[in-house]
Amino acid sequence: MAHADSQGPNNSANERDPKVRIERLADPTSVKLITPQDKSGMLAATARVAGNRVVIFASDATIQGGALGEDGSHVIVAAYRTAMAEQLPIIGIWHSGGARLRDGVSSLHAFGEVFQSMITASGKIPQLSLVLGPTAGGGAYGPALTDVVVLAPEGRIFVTGPDVVKSVTGEKVDIATLGGPDAHRKNSGVAHVIAHTEDQAFSEIRDLTSLFANQGHMKTDLPDIDLLQFVPDSQKRAYEVHPLIEAILDKDGESLELLPMWAENMVTSIGRLGGRTVGVVANNPQHLGGVLDSAAAEKAARFVRTCDAFGIPLIVIADVPGFLPGAGQEWEGAVRRGAKLLHAFGEAVVPRVTLITRRAYGGAYVAMNSKSLGATRVFAWPSAEVSVMGAVAAVRVLHRRLLADLSQDQRESMELELAAEHEKVSGGVERAIEVGAVDEIIHPSKTRAALAQVLASAPHRRGSHGNIPL
Repeated sequence: MAHADSQGPNNSANERDPKVRIERLADPTSVKLITPQDKSGMLAATARVAGNRVVIFASDATIQGGALGEDGSHVIVAAYRTAMAEQLPIIGIWHSGGARLRDGVSSLHAFGEVFQSMITASGKIPQLSLVLGPTAGGGAYGPALTDVVVLAPEGRIFVTGPDVVKSVTGEKVDIATLGGPDAHRKNSGVAHVIAHTEDQAFSEIRDLTSLFANQGHMKTDLPDIDLLQFVPDSQKRAYEVHPLIEAILDKDGESLELLPMWAENMVTSIGRLGGRTVGVVANNPQHLGGVLDSAAAEKAARFVRTCDAFGIPLIVIADVPGFLPGAGQEWEGAVRRGAKLLHAFGEAVVPRVTLITRRAYGGAYVAMNSKSLGATRVFAWPSAEVSVMGAVAAVRVLHRRLLADLSQDQRESMELELAAEHEKVSGGVERAIEVGAVDEIIHPSKTRAALAQVLASAPHRRGSHGNIPL
């Protein structure tokens, strides 16, 4: 399709003008319109973002609040056609009231064609969404079908507005409560990045574009860093895993945590190691002791599939005491949602290396990219423990009759003695190496270089699947 020149007469200064928003995101003088700026409610262009050629489409919030009709939908479909033909990342700037009511069923049909374009492109080209204003109805499902959603302070994502909610349920709620940053920060898992300012939202999209589109080449001669300082010796002490992740990743590279306040016991970050884009999946002992629960498993599974679809190698930092028990977890689908994580790792073909820092117990050990699920390599620090469960908990089950006959003081002493014996038999890293569950014990200060060497030497592959929102 021929590109119209971006310096046409419709260059409005209105901050909600789609051309202004596209140019705000794009590198200077790089915008070339794919479709003319008209009354369709949507505009599409090719451009460069952080030096990478992309396709961008933007809602025209100056016309009917960005509501999308048949013509506007065709603009998005044309944008996807261009992006797929040239294998370019595509970025949607959303500020849309949903379908145009006056267009009737034709707007619904056209919205369906937009969704089909997104689904066809899923896993083939990176799809990023920047939500700047209210985005409702079909407009909400547009971002939800993409790989990463960045929400600006004035962004709102919801299916039905406050008036409809009140008329159907009687519930009184405003749009900020219904679909604003606070709603999506912890509750929904829809928005991956919540920006504090609109400028930050644009900046985050640029960084994401760079990480997906310009993945770089990995250097392996990385300086030693004493990573042990970020992890306490005691298995019982909680700690934040973020400083460890930050120390592993390049300090001068782009780095973003996705869904930071949703399922906080699991961290999913994208950054660079040795100059190359990598994904990091890590248990966070500061929250729920780092256990796996249904939400954390689902969060990690989608992230693993995203990285696999686009050939982004994975680093998995395992410090996990198991799955969270309880009726609530079972009723929330712990089995079904936990199976998503097993499936995601088992299906992934990208290079993926696991580092066990302190402990990896039970089914959660398997789920955190175990060797049995095809991990490229599994490292463990010298003091790490791999077992069905913690040694003390295990001996309480295995020797419950013996322990029941002892006094409290005797019981505690015997538990420690039996636990030490149990670790030698079944829970130490040496035993894990014997059975092939762990490949190598590495010193914490040599970890960065070891991770980089494995990921750099493994064949570059990417998955051949879509990226369904799990």
